[in-house]
Amino acid sequence: MEKKMERRGLGRGLSALMADVRLDQTAADGAIAPDRLLATDRLIANPNQPRRTFEPSALKDLADSLRKKGILQPLIVRPTGNPEQFEIVAGERRWRAAQMAQIHQVPVIVRELDDTEVLEIAIIENVQRAELSAIEEAQAYRQLMDRFGHTQEKIAEALSKSRSHIANILRLLALPQDVQSMVEAGTLTAGHARALITTPNATELARQVVGRGLTVRQTEALVRKSAVPQAARARLAGMREKDADTRVLEGDLSANLKMGVTINHEPGGERGRLTITYNTLDDLDMLCRVLSQASRDALG
Repeated sequence: MEKKMERRGLGRGLSALMADVRLDQTAADGAIAPDRLLATDRLIANPNQPRRTFEPSALKDLADSLRKKGILQPLIVRPTGNPEQFEIVAGERRWRAAQMAQIHQVPVIVRELDDTEVLEIAIIENVQRAELSAIEEAQAYRQLMDRFGHTQEKIAEALSKSRSHIANILRLLALPQDVQSMVEAGTLTAGHARALITTPNATELARQVVGRGLTVRQTEALVRKSAVPQAARARLAGMREKDADTRVLEGDLSANLKMGVTINHEPGGERGRLTITYNTLDDLDMLCRVLSQASRDALG
């Protein structure tokens, strides 16, 4: 006998939604009781399913498993305008694999869910069950945040992941698109990519990492090494932008000493460098006398 379909309230939060459809449960201690069995040809895929491709070899492996063990976890479906047809909310991979395995009926749990909840559940199921790349995972979290207003804390709680894991994965989206593509293609690991987040030349360094087969630690060292000349260039650029007072002081000292004087003041601080250029040894002797006299005057 079919169970009465329950009407679920909307906007109850991510954790409540997941608990409602029981996506985080497994069949390790027994199958989840379905509402009914439905013929596979009465089900249709969700047209807004975020994941468009299903790896054939993975589907074949799942089909082999379903032949041996059956479908232990029901699909989540919702009614359509056609009473003979239901739309898959969660479990499209199981449905496709069941068809490959020549299984003609699948267990389902029927829920009335709106389009927003359906998309949320589809994203969550992909994060939980599919072999996503780190970039795909980050994009899923970003969609949950931007489209549905969930916080990192709520996502972490609902998916039983740490807050730091969510934050670290999301940081990958700050990388240039070509570096993200390397992660998606599997040529660059998420660990390598995280090491490149803070560097402005991530693309160039990523190519070096892949080409040289560097470890994550070696990548971190490469990033630190590349940052040194960049910082030096930044300081030099700041020193070149001298204000009018500094240029006047340089001119006065040069005129008084009859030598070239350059003042490089570090921006944002009180340190700097005073450079005096002498042309002869006599100039050096004279400069030493001037500095010595100035020192005695200061002490006296």
